[in-house]
Amino acid sequence: MKHREEALALDRADPLAPLRDQFALAPDTIYLDGNSLGVPPKAAAARAQQVIGAEWGEGLIRSWNAAGWFALPRRLGNKLAPLIGAAEDEVVVTDTISINLFKVLSAALRLQDARDPGRRVIVSERSNFPSDLYIAQGLIEQLDRGYELRLVDDPAELPEAIGSDTAVAMITHVNYRTGYMHDMAALTQLIHQSGALALWDLAHSAGAVPVDLNGVAADYAVGCTYKYLNGGPGSPAFVWVPKRHQDAFSQPLSGWWGHRAPFQMDPVYQPGPGIGRYLCGTQPMVSMALVECGLDVFLQTGMHEIRRKSLALTDLFIDLVESRCAGHALHLVTPRAHTQRGSHVSFAHPHGYEVMQALIARNVIGDYREPHVLRFGFTPLYLRYVDVWDAVETLRDVLESESWRAPEFAARGAVT
Repeated sequence: MKHREEALALDRADPLAPLRDQFALAPDTIYLDGNSLGVPPKAAAARAQQVIGAEWGEGLIRSWNAAGWFALPRRLGNKLAPLIGAAEDEVVVTDTISINLFKVLSAALRLQDARDPGRRVIVSERSNFPSDLYIAQGLIEQLDRGYELRLVDDPAELPEAIGSDTAVAMITHVNYRTGYMHDMAALTQLIHQSGALALWDLAHSAGAVPVDLNGVAADYAVGCTYKYLNGGPGSPAFVWVPKRHQDAFSQPLSGWWGHRAPFQMDPVYQPGPGIGRYLCGTQPMVSMALVECGLDVFLQTGMHEIRRKSLALTDLFIDLVESRCAGHALHLVTPRAHTQRGSHVSFAHPHGYEVMQALIARNVIGDYREPHVLRFGFTPLYLRYVDVWDAVETLRDVLESESWRAPEFAARGAVT
């Protein structure tokens, strides 16, 4: 692409373009961080007011029944299910990824221990999101039964690392730093051939790339709603358990919402049937209600159309950065191959943090990850082709003018 007008022409022909109007995004902001926190749907503000003013303010405790609060985790799960290849009543929206990971990793280890007690290895990647590794480490310590966390440094090492001693392979589908995407079908098959269980983290996949959990016969999955699904900061995550595994184990956080009859106030825990047993405590209704606003936008399109535009946007971004910012020490970290790329693009730069802060100061918002990685997320629901052009032009100016050298851009905030 040589001219900005070409990007505008692509926007005029884009079938997803009208969806941008459903998001509250300032016209002078180019938002390339939907892979970290999505933009609020315009419907979210009215929905929040309804929940607080009418359902909570007027309905009060009656809203657990009258407004459908109690059923909301399951209802949202069923609305989210088609985006990840799940069946009805296989997903609940609840808690955080870390909490849900603790639940299903515990379930997977206990299931394996019952059928093949010699397996004591959890396999993952050293580059996995740290919280996932921390949860595994903490669970191993609590179980105190000789489990081991085996980490690989390259995806190509996974076939050798997953063997007869492996209980669970805990894999993130799209790497949070690099954007590398695993072949879920092939890797799940390999995991199963070794006799292990496949647990997938969909944090950077749900709403970004097509996922077919049942189609690949995965065993467990977790994911969040505040990134590509636009549920809001800290909005509840989700957990997927296929029907064949749902009743095999009472998950370790046996709270009252997972009880088969919570309002009988039975002093003895009795797990409910199906996916409901993966709930724990009382749910945060205000934030949970907003998740539906983001999911409703997805009902107006399909994941394959979203994926088509995502690849076009990321292709264009990579091409423009490499052609218009050449000579500025930028190194592409994200795979070029479509089959290995999620919906964000990462470039390394020796002063990546400062460069990103300079971009943010000019309303081109991405984020930074150690070491030296500028990370740019592409959310097709609201991102335009002209945004890609303008973002690269701003990046080029920041690099050529060396405006990133200003002292204020080196100051580190608590969140990068």
